[in-house]
Amino acid sequence: MRLRLLLFTLSFYLALSVLGCTSKPSSDGSTDTAAGTDAQDTTGKSGKESKERKEPKEAREGKERREPLVVRAGTAVTVSLGSAIGSKLSQSGQTFTGSVAKDVLVGSVVAIPQGATVSGTVTDAKPLGRFAGGAVLQVRLDSITLNGSDLRVETGLRTFSAKGKGKRTAVLAGGGAAVGGIIGALAGGGKGAAIGMAAGGGAGAGGAAFTGNKDIVLPAESAVSFELSQPLEVRR
Repeated sequence: MRLRLLLFTLSFYLALSVLGCTSKPSSDGSTDTAAGTDAQDTTGKSGKESKERKEPKEAREGKERREPLVVRAGTAVTVSLGSAIGSKLSQSGQTFTGSVAKDVLVGSVVAIPQGATVSGTVTDAKPLGRFAGGAVLQVRLDSITLNGSDLRVETGLRTFSAKGKGKRTAVLAGGGAAVGGIIGALAGGGKGAAIGMAAGGGAGAGGAAFTGNKDIVLPAESAVSFELSQPLEVRR
């Protein structure tokens, strides 16, 4: 009887020992799995937060790149004429083409690059002898081609006038100086026009070549400055 009781007791404790050893690894594995899940969640959360911090910065940079440049009213746009125009050569309403002679900057950024194609209109052309007072040539700038599109511009009119026959005088309305035109006239004819251009450039006047018996002529490649009368928005 005692032997049976002893064997039963030993068997019971042995069974408890086996059950204890079997359940312990399962507990450890659960802990490891939970730890791994927590680590994964933490990593995922960290990556998401990093992306959220990064995206606003990229959005701001993209917005800055898309913001247009604004060229203020009063800015000068200097144009090199593609062909000659003049009080006798041209007709009122005739268009002309050319290119931007030098970069137009907004701060340190080039808003209108040198070489950009431009288009303008001869708004008035009166040769000598057609009206009292002499010859008149009046022009304006209409558009600039940027990024493949024609951008409309608003500029002040540039008016060149010459007094009547026998007078060696040139006046650029609003410019206040006609040195280039006078030197061009004294040098005489076509080549003189180029000389007048070089001498008159500092006075802000495009070259005008004529004498008392000749009309106003702005040769090809003459530099004429137009002043923006309205701000110009340039998209990048």
